[in-house]
Amino acid sequence: MELQQGSNRRFVFGIVLIVFGMLWMLDKLHILPEAVGEMVISWQSLLIVIGVVTLINGNQTTGWILIVLGAVFMVPHFFTVPWELRRLFWPALLVTVGVIMLLRFNKSEKIPGAGGPKNMNYFDDFVIFGGREININSQSLVGGKTTSIFGGSEYDLRNVTLSENGAVVDCVSIFGGSGFKVPPDWTVKNEVTTIFGAFTDKRGSIVPDYQNLSKTLIIRGFTAFGGVEVKNF
Repeated sequence: MELQQGSNRRFVFGIVLIVFGMLWMLDKLHILPEAVGEMVISWQSLLIVIGVVTLINGNQTTGWILIVLGAVFMVPHFFTVPWELRRLFWPALLVTVGVIMLLRFNKSEKIPGAGGPKNMNYFDDFVIFGGREININSQSLVGGKTTSIFGGSEYDLRNVTLSENGAVVDCVSIFGGSGFKVPPDWTVKNEVTTIFGAFTDKRGSIVPDYQNLSKTLIIRGFTAFGGVEVKNF
């Protein structure tokens, strides 16, 4: 099933690349109207495409954020936006980001095992303009949430036992990063969307065993100008 899902995602991503490439080619051949070419071949369109691919990968929140941002920045291509509205954009964006963080916080409170001491079964961490190292000692970890903005965090999970259904960690890194130290026999599934960033697994050659959920860690989320690193040392 996992291999089939991966194949489907590669197929969809391949179609997206072909369509984008053909439109770019038509623009270079001056077949597309200039206004259409400027709209299609733009960073706004790239945000929307990445958002669609992220939705396909199952990350609803990040996908919709990217799509909405791309669409909002594309509005001036179609309409003349009054200055009174344009000057409100960045404050409105800050408010939107704040609301999203509150929603993420409320969601984590409803997850069984959330909260508690360092041996908690769910962790929720936020770092801005700084960094920290955290040791997690849970014996039934269900997941976690980490947000890093102009900073970074490293989580030592080597003494952790995952829940019988594995664990899911949601990462958001903007000009920052998150690192995870995990046991060598864990299967780590990468579902992170990266823009000018990277997901790095430094554990060497690992044969994934997706059937053993109790040793499967899923890392999903979004990183821009940052990264996520997995290692066992």
